[in-house]
Amino acid sequence: SISSWPLSDRIAYGLCWAAGIALCLIAGWIVLYMAIKGVSYLKPSLLVQSPVGSPNQSSSGGFLDPIEGTFLVTAIGIVVAAPLGVAVAVWLSEYARPAGLARAVESGVETIAGTPSVVLAIFGLLVFSKSFLAFLSQTSAGGAVFGRSFLTAGLTMALLAIPLIVGSTREGLAQIPAHLREASYALGKTKVTTIRRVLLPSVRPSIASGITLGMGRIIGDTAIIVILLGASLRLEGTGGAPVLSILRGTGSTLTSYVKENSPAGEGNAPQKAYAAAFVLLVVVIGLNAIVAR
Repeated sequence: SISSWPLSDRIAYGLCWAAGIALCLIAGWIVLYMAIKGVSYLKPSLLVQSPVGSPNQSSSGGFLDPIEGTFLVTAIGIVVAAPLGVAVAVWLSEYARPAGLARAVESGVETIAGTPSVVLAIFGLLVFSKSFLAFLSQTSAGGAVFGRSFLTAGLTMALLAIPLIVGSTREGLAQIPAHLREASYALGKTKVTTIRRVLLPSVRPSIASGITLGMGRIIGDTAIIVILLGASLRLEGTGGAPVLSILRGTGSTLTSYVKENSPAGEGNAPQKAYAAAFVLLVVVIGLNAIVAR
């Protein structure tokens, strides 16, 4: 019973409960509000129609292209971030040598995790606008490299997901009992084989959780999309091979679509902004539900 606790402990215990309940109420209010607004404006046609360039966005087109752009950027970012994040986590947990380099890498991961996405976006624009990286995006008639494309946005988005994957994988590796490693070594297995055959299969749930959290982080970002993807309403390719044309082209995601159509942006179609925000919220909640399981 907490009645026997000191007064300060009981107050702290009550404050912890109050903070947890307040967070649940805030999250529930956001979900409920967006559900009511989103469902009231969401129409099936919005999910299958591309945006149409019109002064009156509230009555023209849907947001099919932003949905496709969301999944495309997320796929590129995760394909890059997943193997890099797992590799970094394994190296930091199982090798960590030389020690100075390991500390530098760990600090770098933490720095990236705390860096605002708009700073990463500007960094990405400076890097990908170099002439030797012109194959990743469009170029002007004069040869200037724009640095804006699905490829450049996805590669920059990978930086958002890597710290989450590294952290989740390292946590899983730290929970593996030492006797599993010792048993593998006793059977004559090398360290590399032990990592590949014993450790990584054991931490698959942790890796999956990190990847899912990284996907949610990518899906919810706006700054990188606006700066490195152009935030155009429709997918705009560069010509040539169909897939490569789209990857090197520009477009938008649900976050940038919501931003542009809400009162915070141009405010042309707040009803569509609510509907798109509801779809985005459903996707994020779905990913969080996967992690919880």
